[in-house]
Amino acid sequence: MTLSTPTRIALRTLALVYLAVLVAFPILTILWRTFEPGLDAFWASIRTPAAISALNLSLLIVAIVVPLNVIFGVVTALALVRGRFPGRRLLSGIVDLPFAVSPIVVGVALIMLWGTHGWFGGLESLGIKVIFSVPGMVIATVFVTLPFVVREVEPVLREIGTEQEQAAATLGASGWQTFSRITLPAIRWGLTYGVVLTIARSLGEFGAVIMVSSGFPGVSQTLTLLVHSRYIDDHNTYGAYAAATLLMLIALVSLLLMTVLDRKRPSAEPVTTPAAPATLEPTRSPS
Repeated sequence: MTLSTPTRIALRTLALVYLAVLVAFPILTILWRTFEPGLDAFWASIRTPAAISALNLSLLIVAIVVPLNVIFGVVTALALVRGRFPGRRLLSGIVDLPFAVSPIVVGVALIMLWGTHGWFGGLESLGIKVIFSVPGMVIATVFVTLPFVVREVEPVLREIGTEQEQAAATLGASGWQTFSRITLPAIRWGLTYGVVLTIARSLGEFGAVIMVSSGFPGVSQTLTLLVHSRYIDDHNTYGAYAAATLLMLIALVSLLLMTVLDRKRPSAEPVTTPAAPATLEPTRSPS
């Protein structure tokens, strides 16, 4: 269907206005109210012990969640695309479960499982505290970020097919050689996008984390919980804006870093097939 020029202009204008109202204006408002008193006020607000502790905890959770999601996300994507086993559709539905379930429900479910009177509550008698501490926050964040790596890698695996992997196997390559030299370079873009989305969601997760966190500053308070505490409990509006700005800056830096690292790779990186093991050349019978 061919659209007329006025129609195309109207659609573009409508899309830009929509994005401006939902994204640009709120972000610009937060930035303006944050930096209106000056950089010194912003620096003083994010240098408090509570803010430093919240930043460290947020980065710690990201550092734990991202590797876990990369490992299990790639394995799950390989199982869904390459595997043929009973329950594959059920597994695919479970992967999308965090998109359908409210994070608050996730937090309540984790309390029922890992709380004092939950199924695994006996761990507290062994000195292992999960709920209202960092392990519970990590589990909640892993759950809500589970689909991102899987759903970004899965279509790439379907697109590249299995021809090169099968060729490597016939030439004597091991499973790890095939994955590291053929599959992994082919899915690097999808994996990069999945990591970026995982970092962004991990930094901004609130609903599930607040249910399994004590919220005490310096103990189990992330940056999102710090924003909530300053705005709702302490009525420190400027402190909440400053913490929110710091959260946005970290997400932006991670996105830029991922982009720079990926662009440093060759744009047309050849995919090499592992060399075959040495074999004896068959002798020809004399004619």
